Amino acid sequence: MTPAVFDPDRFDADVAVIGLGAIGSSAAWRLAARGLDVIGFEQFEPGHAWGGSTGATRLFRVACLEHPGLTPIARRARDLWRELEASGGQSLFLETGGLMIGPPDSHIVEGTLAAAVSHDLPVERLDASEIANRFPGHARLEPGDIGVWDPEAGILRPEAAIVAAVDAARAAGARIVTGTRVTAVESDADGVTMRTDASVFRVRQVAVTAGPWIGRFLPGVPLTPHRVVMTWFRARGGHSADLDRLPVFIRSVPGRDTWIWGHGAFAGDGLSPAFDVKVGPEFDGPFDADDPDAIDREIRPEEFELIADLVAATFPDVEPWPSAATTCIMTHTPDGQFVVGATRDPRVFVGGGCSGHSFKHASALGELVAQAIAGEASFTDAEFLDPRRFG
Repeated sequence: MTPAVFDPDRFDADVAVIGLGAIGSSAAWRLAARGLDVIGFEQFEPGHAWGGSTGATRLFRVACLEHPGLTPIARRARDLWRELEASGGQSLFLETGGLMIGPPDSHIVEGTLAAAVSHDLPVERLDASEIANRFPGHARLEPGDIGVWDPEAGILRPEAAIVAAVDAARAAGARIVTGTRVTAVESDADGVTMRTDASVFRVRQVAVTAGPWIGRFLPGVPLTPHRVVMTWFRARGGHSADLDRLPVFIRSVPGRDTWIWGHGAFAGDGLSPAFDVKVGPEFDGPFDADDPDAIDREIRPEEFELIADLVAATFPDVEPWPSAATTCIMTHTPDGQFVVGATRDPRVFVGGGCSGHSFKHASALGELVAQAIAGEASFTDAEFLDPRRFG
């Protein structure tokens, strides 16, 4: 859609959504579902591989160790993922259960149990022998390690979920513009002017959900884009490392002062694709900012050395050298929580700051953005995600 003549008194939409990735695709859907006139801009194509939502799978957890306030967001997100599954007729979420392992006083265990206690979640505490008996792939443990089993955990398909949300936005009436990069956002007393390389658009409000590109539009929001390498592994010959033996996990590494996350291999079920064992290291910063337009997509063998060491120390049934790898971009905030809601400009809203753990929540984060723009009360207390908390 290209406006024939720019007129500052004429609006092309009620709301523009800049960036249709994890949060933006759902924000466009939830805004359009409310009857608002929505136009969404994506510089690539929905489900692309150049931002922070590539990599075939993302972990889903309800007992969120990062903050107890994330649990109701995860539950609302699961409802929305299921709604997208029903409307699109494809599998997006595979509920497998998940295992968090570490010393009793570790953040992994304490944070998971704090969320469980706050929301009366049906988690199960396991000692080392119970872990080894029920989940043999996790049998290599340190003395004193315990596990917390979250039966509501699972795996999401990020690329397919984004495409499904964009399709749902279109079905609800949103106009979707792809292959178009927004270059400037200018807010004034009456509305917001947005510029692309070829056109100028005028809207009443804007949601900036551009992932690692948010800083181009909102330099006052402290976000650090950071290149990440994701890795997959195969089971050793004669061994199994499937989801039954090696379920979704966040766990400490034996003999190392660090932790890893991931899930076992999955052969596919006709709806969900097959994938190898996925394992990633702890990301705890500090991070140097990377230019999202100039990410180095070449992966060098020396980049595998850390994760290969951690896999070898943890999983005797898994080949420690990766079978596949790709890059994505995480965008970190100073406190590791997202930025979702109103900015100090009443016409500009934001959804981003993944900090390595947002995709499971993305559909509900889009809902929170939509509620803020529509002037509704949030479905849960999300003050800890307020972008204005950084001043």
